[in-house]
Amino acid sequence: MNKFLALVVGVMMVTGCSSRVADLTVASTKNYNLNSNKFVKGARVKAEDSAPVVIFPLGIPNVKTAIDRAIEKDRCSVALSDIVVTQFNYSFLFGKFGYLVEGTQVIDRAQPGCENAS
Repeated sequence: MNKFLALVVGVMMVTGCSSRVADLTVASTKNYNLNSNKFVKGARVKAEDSAPVVIFPLGIPNVKTAIDRAIEKDRCSVALSDIVVTQFNYSFLFGKFGYLVEGTQVIDRAQPGCENAS
């Protein structure tokens, strides 16, 4: 009985779920020139914003912060395209929850120092 109870508690501690929240064509949290004709696609990137859970949540995750982190992986990136936003919750009494953003970088070669960026 004790082994079974320990197994159930162990399984509950490592389980979680995630759900797709949004699919976006283009998104940005930065100011940039939409009329630039020097946009190129960059690498596929992932970023997250999460908060720990210790019996109750110890913060509030934000989609904007997750998008900012993904864009800032390259200094010439100004936006993301083909974005998938996923909410995850990997906690029972302890764990974390938050948002995962995955998208393709949109790089603006018209920015200073970004002429050869890819």
